[in-house]
Amino acid sequence: MTTAASTLIHPPSADELDAEERMSRAEIEHLQLTRLQQTVRHAYANVSLYTRKFDDAGVHPDDIRTLADVERLPFTTKDDLRETYPFGMFAVPMEDVARIHASSGTTGRPTVVGYTRGDLDRWGSLVARSLRASGIRRGMKVHNAYGYGLFTGGLGAHAGIEALGATVIPMSGGQTARQVQLIRDFEPDAILCTPSYLLTIADAMIAQGIDPRSTSLRVAVLGAEPWTNEMRQELELRLGVDALDIYGLSEVMGPGVGNECLETKDGPHLWEDHFLPEVIDAETRAALPDGELGELVFTSLTKEAFPVIRYRTRDLTRLLPGTARPGMRRMEKVTGRNDDMIILRGVNLFPTQIEELVLGIEQLTPHFILELSKEGRMDTMTVRIERHPDLSVETCTSAAKVLAQRIKVFVGSTVAVQLEEPGTLPRSEGKYKRVYDLR
Repeated sequence: MTTAASTLIHPPSADELDAEERMSRAEIEHLQLTRLQQTVRHAYANVSLYTRKFDDAGVHPDDIRTLADVERLPFTTKDDLRETYPFGMFAVPMEDVARIHASSGTTGRPTVVGYTRGDLDRWGSLVARSLRASGIRRGMKVHNAYGYGLFTGGLGAHAGIEALGATVIPMSGGQTARQVQLIRDFEPDAILCTPSYLLTIADAMIAQGIDPRSTSLRVAVLGAEPWTNEMRQELELRLGVDALDIYGLSEVMGPGVGNECLETKDGPHLWEDHFLPEVIDAETRAALPDGELGELVFTSLTKEAFPVIRYRTRDLTRLLPGTARPGMRRMEKVTGRNDDMIILRGVNLFPTQIEELVLGIEQLTPHFILELSKEGRMDTMTVRIERHPDLSVETCTSAAKVLAQRIKVFVGSTVAVQLEEPGTLPRSEGKYKRVYDLR
């Protein structure tokens, strides 16, 4: 077993960077304006929702003459994406769509995104850029523990590893004992997963009598859930790795919208040659100056199949000057959101998704709450729901099992469902508190 780094992890040299990473701020902004104008024309001409929204707002693509003019454009929300389900946001014919992904959703309306072949190539190159910024190089072995499937994490990371010229180990998520075995046997240099799952892997190593610092791992690129610098410090101490934050979301592209740089570890640098970020006041929707905390908004600049204009991410952060990449702005690490979305082990879910499933099972009542807690290193959720007063305990218990199964299938998370006696849970006194965070 390898006990010392087989390859020194170090920041990329200037000649290893993409040409855009070496651009000045003025050069980046010039490129952004050109691409913004192209994207706005493309979206207006090919997506009926944007045609209507632009017309309703009294704005035309020809009105975009400066970067500041982006503030004249209407916002895009997740509700817009659900309204146009499944393919109404696509700006190219289906024959030009090479791949479809979808975010967490119920049997109702998940958000669906599409990619042309060119989109996939650009996505792979941006993930490769992100991994290189983390210190990963051609020839290294990378253990990919993000989930594969409709979730963008697994396949997005996979393509970036290959585009970089590294060797991908496509483990996907789960099977923690198997994860440990392959890390020991295959001796990867790097791992990609959620931060909470990396802690779970470390705990499993310790349970097997393995020192997590003794493995070949030297860098961890972590995302899909908010995590703090305190979490970074614990991961680095426990596993002897450099832990870096990769940022992304399906609606904007997937992983690789931005990434921390190994030499600074001061929040993800956003790849502004492909994305135009803003921060707004969530209440007034007014744009905020750099340095002020607010909701992060993105406009894509190079996407063909699924361009997004001023997409409201709900992530809370602030924009800061670039450091390791001076031409590209950074974002402060996201540690919260301004809505009620729950991120459970990398899967996004809403209380309304659970409610929709509950209401589809007539043997259950609509009186439920969600409790978030910790089980070891992993976040867990319990759905506490009152049994139907006119039905037997056995009948309601069977219905509770059905609910847990449907949540697993349609939302993508394994949760516990706990039956409560009728009338024992809180009732609404205005705004109902569904979520109780006990972590």
